[in-house]
Amino acid sequence: MRTQVVTIHDVARAAGVSPATVSRVFNGGRVTPERAQSVQQAAAALGFAPNRLARSLRKQRSSVIALIIPDIENPFFTSLARGVEDAAQRTSLSVVLCNSDEDTDKERRYLEVALGEQMAGVIVAAASQDDTDLGPLIARGVPVVAVDRRPHDAEVDAVRADDRHGGEVATRHLLQAGYRRIACITGPEGASTSEERLAGYRAALHAARSNGAVADDAYVRHADFRVEGGRAAMRELLALPEPPDAVFVTNNLMTIGALRPRWRPRTPGASRRPRRRWPRPNRPSQTRGRWTGGRRRRPGRGQPRCWPRHGCGRTGSPARPNGCCASTANCGTTYGPRWTACRTASRH
Repeated sequence: MRTQVVTIHDVARAAGVSPATVSRVFNGGRVTPERAQSVQQAAAALGFAPNRLARSLRKQRSSVIALIIPDIENPFFTSLARGVEDAAQRTSLSVVLCNSDEDTDKERRYLEVALGEQMAGVIVAAASQDDTDLGPLIARGVPVVAVDRRPHDAEVDAVRADDRHGGEVATRHLLQAGYRRIACITGPEGASTSEERLAGYRAALHAARSNGAVADDAYVRHADFRVEGGRAAMRELLALPEPPDAVFVTNNLMTIGALRPRWRPRTPGASRRPRRRWPRPNRPSQTRGRWTGGRRRRPGRGQPRCWPRHGCGRTGSPARPNGCCASTANCGTTYGPRWTACRTASRH
């Protein structure tokens, strides 16, 4: 038995209004609150759902936007997606999430889908600075916003950080700490974020050459913005005849790999050695703004302190039990079994 489809005329009769009024209610037109409420109640009672496809054909534009990002596994982009989705919901838009995987062919197919489906707009973190083509979207009047990366020769709005300045500041920090052979692990060649952070790194080194800084491209490695890429790049740097004494890594996932260059995934049949806790070096980092969900970080979270009764108040770090503060922070007391010694006074 075929189910009868509820139409806009059915809703209009049930609500005692004209079909045009029902249309205005569901399309965001101007309607008195009383009429809007009666239409909504009638639609709910009849089980009416607006035909979004018909509305898209009439308006020549859907209520869906595409968000195209290069790596869905990167926490930065997943947080970005959450922020975009929250903002879209406030304006009755839906979001289709597309993962280009740093592949320009895959990205081009998503852009073609956005154009063919007459999406309301596209937000894109370009897979390539030179090969990402936004021209067809711009020519058809589709709103486009570039985020994090901006393709060359694309006249679109962009939301980006100052990547060159960030790279320069990070490298200058290492120089001020006394390091001179500073390496850089950056992303793929052609990505604007990779090139601009690398440019900032080089600018800081060239400015400090008179102070003994080594500006040598042998210390530069391009990777894939992922954990394994950072690990492989760090292995190469450590294998140099004169390894670097500091490394500037240009994104979060590559940093994880760079900090564990000797780690290997367990394979079937491999000997089961005891797990080793890798040390956490004193590593400064810079973070870019992203969606926070309205949550505030608690004061001191991520910076464990001495056991309160000891009273030294200095910052500690979890490493091994039964540490003693006397040798480092001079508070003269020891931690409990789940706490460790304070860091040295110069690092508080």
